[in-house]
Amino acid sequence: MFEAAEVGRKLSKEAHGREIPKLREALLETQRALREAAVPTILVVGGVDGAGKGETVNRLHEWLDPRGLETHVFELPSSEERERPSWWRFWRTLPGRGRIGVFFGSWYTEPVIRRVYGKLSSAELDEEMARVAFFERMLAEDGALIVKVWLHLSKKEQRRKLRRLEKNKETRWRVTPLDWKHFSMYDRFRKVSEQALRRTDIGQAPWTIVEATDDRYREVMVARTLVEAAKRRLAAGAPPRSRPTPAPTRPPEEKAAAVLVLDKVDLAGRISDKDYDKQLVKLQAKAARLSREAFAKKLPTIAVFEGWDAAGKGGAIRRVTGAIDARLYRVVPIAAPTEEERAQHYLWRFWRHVPADGRITIFDRSWYGRVLVERVEGFAREEEWRRAYLEINEFEDQLTRHGAVVMKFWLHVSPEEQLRRFKDREKTAYKRHKITDEDWRNRKKWDAYAQAIDEMVARCSTPRAPWTLVPANDKKLARIRVLEEFVTRWEKAL
Repeated sequence: MFEAAEVGRKLSKEAHGREIPKLREALLETQRALREAAVPTILVVGGVDGAGKGETVNRLHEWLDPRGLETHVFELPSSEERERPSWWRFWRTLPGRGRIGVFFGSWYTEPVIRRVYGKLSSAELDEEMARVAFFERMLAEDGALIVKVWLHLSKKEQRRKLRRLEKNKETRWRVTPLDWKHFSMYDRFRKVSEQALRRTDIGQAPWTIVEATDDRYREVMVARTLVEAAKRRLAAGAPPRSRPTPAPTRPPEEKAAAVLVLDKVDLAGRISDKDYDKQLVKLQAKAARLSREAFAKKLPTIAVFEGWDAAGKGGAIRRVTGAIDARLYRVVPIAAPTEEERAQHYLWRFWRHVPADGRITIFDRSWYGRVLVERVEGFAREEEWRRAYLEINEFEDQLTRHGAVVMKFWLHVSPEEQLRRFKDREKTAYKRHKITDEDWRNRKKWDAYAQAIDEMVARCSTPRAPWTLVPANDKKLARIRVLEEFVTRWEKAL
């Protein structure tokens, strides 16, 4: 794979001088066009030590408009990053629509190094690269342009470059003992890097290998690669904007025969006030103790609350938080995305709220909006919400592999009970703010939402992140069920 980048390509000083003015103009025009088309651009710069990655990134900062450019350098994870899933630090730095993000060091760096040092098997590296390919494909399907360049040197050229840097007192500081150690492992690095690149050379995000022996040739080829990739992306155009479509409903003849998952939830259960008070005190005491143990053992918890309007999500959340030290948890209410959030992949705003080890984040509504309200109301195109099931499962898998306890609650009420609560809210002054025109509109699409919920549970209830369907016609019984699940899952994890 690297042989084609070892032929000794060079660019004369004169040819370089002729090329650069045209190239700089093309880069700025490309940047302007990407900004106007609201295309987020991710440029991954990888390669061997001494190949000029830093110089290349510096040159791009010189040639591009810095107001729309941001560079992120990834070295060893910080203490803050180590307390969260490994992908957290990459998600939080993704460029918004119309901006260019340069990744100097990236999601490739750590898996390759771990494989070289024998901390990953070949099969484990393939698994990591499959996750990388999924991540890049997901971003590309959301409209991102992903450009990946690998700056290559032969073993002979790498030795020459490192020695040249060492001889110059102005650049000597750039060569470390680790660089020479990695040079001694050149063959191993080459083999592992080639494996990683082959596994991630996908159509939506192909690799371009650039021979880095000659500095002038290297910087021109990287700039050309960016310009040409942007031209192809812009020529392809943007995905069509979402248009509201009629909400799907079961045909009348199928309604009687079809049984949805919510049809199996027993809503007849009730709890007396006396039993409720007794169990609430007992469960909250357990939850308080277990949450402290989880903090001590650095066990993170993510809880998702979804449910019908007026199903009692807020009340259930308050009974959970009422048992926990306020310093340990955070409740994140999810509403319509802000302008900043709309400029990113829809999962971005949830990744940035992932808790540190030992902490608890409770989402009042969540990423499941993509396959519920956005699906039913037509805010997402069909191909967007259909691929979201796999994207969500991958997201939750990364959370649980990091060690997080992921709990997901759907609070279910009957249409009749929901109507009673709506009317009660309208009549009660201090509850009136809870009922909106949107609640009444959503109620008219009950069947469409029920079908969406059925598919959501079927496709996103996994052994490590299962859905818990909570009967909520009796609010107090629902609160007890939620607390019981918290206690049970914490006891199992601890």
